[in-house]
Amino acid sequence: MKIGTKILILFLTLNLFSSKGSAQETETNKSIPQFDFSTIEKFRETKLKGLIINDYDSIFSPSQRKELSDMLYDYNIETTRQIVVVTIDNISPYLNIQKYATDLSNYWGVGHAEKNNGLTIVMCKPCRQMGIVTGTGTELILTDEICKNVIEQTMIPEFKKGNFYDGIKNGVTELIKKWDI
Repeated sequence: MKIGTKILILFLTLNLFSSKGSAQETETNKSIPQFDFSTIEKFRETKLKGLIINDYDSIFSPSQRKELSDMLYDYNIETTRQIVVVTIDNISPYLNIQKYATDLSNYWGVGHAEKNNGLTIVMCKPCRQMGIVTGTGTELILTDEICKNVIEQTMIPEFKKGNFYDGIKNGVTELIKKWDI
């Protein structure tokens, strides 16, 4: 046998033994929530009532909550797209607000399941963190980059001035404009 053929056989044998099985390659890693939100009454109540403005940190005035709620409700009726806004005073036991927002959004079932067209905005003023998570249908249009730009260019400048409601409202308006393109 020629040396080139021996090398080829050796290479193919090593390659065969080092490959993963096809069953391993097709497994999906389902994200396991870090925290069971159903153990907290305010989160259970929100889920049952289907609330879209959840101002747990009491940042908004009653009129601001109503105005934002009406805007998001009307948008949902017109488009079937659901946007939920959450303000909280901590993200414990989480360290990452994106993971917190993702798990909370999944627990609540934001958006329509068949379209996966939800969007959740979570702001933790004391933590100085902000996150936007999208359903898989939404992220086709509102990419992570677009959401990051809306946070950095629209929301944070208002937050720095102490205008938390304006930051959220302007951010929501900007996201809706980009979603409707």
